[in-house]
Amino acid sequence: MKTFSLLLTVMIAAAISQSTFAQKNDQNTVKTIASKTESFKVFGNCELCQTRIENAVKEEGASSASWDKDTKMLTVTYDPSKTSRDKLSKKLASVGHDTEKYRAPDDVYDKLPACCHYERAK
Repeated sequence: MKTFSLLLTVMIAAAISQSTFAQKNDQNTVKTIASKTESFKVFGNCELCQTRIENAVKEEGASSASWDKDTKMLTVTYDPSKTSRDKLSKKLASVGHDTEKYRAPDDVYDKLPACCHYERAK
């Protein structure tokens, strides 16, 4: 009888741990699917701009960011439940970089280093 009780306890513990493992895997799958990657134009000139742009969107919740100084395109991956393309664009404007949707305030743009002064649309 002791052997049967011990065997039953071990089987129940194994079943519980297996269902917990399956639930964790389902949650990880959902997190992976939930990330979104988008590209949009962000104006800048140099490596200083690149660092500023990539750091700004990461501060706003992006998990990865890559800005190309030649094409002016930013490719960013983020969790849409935590941030949005609109919030990322606003953050970029707040640090001095115009986007397709938002223009940086003139006083912020003027404080950028001279090498970072890109040609702005009127």
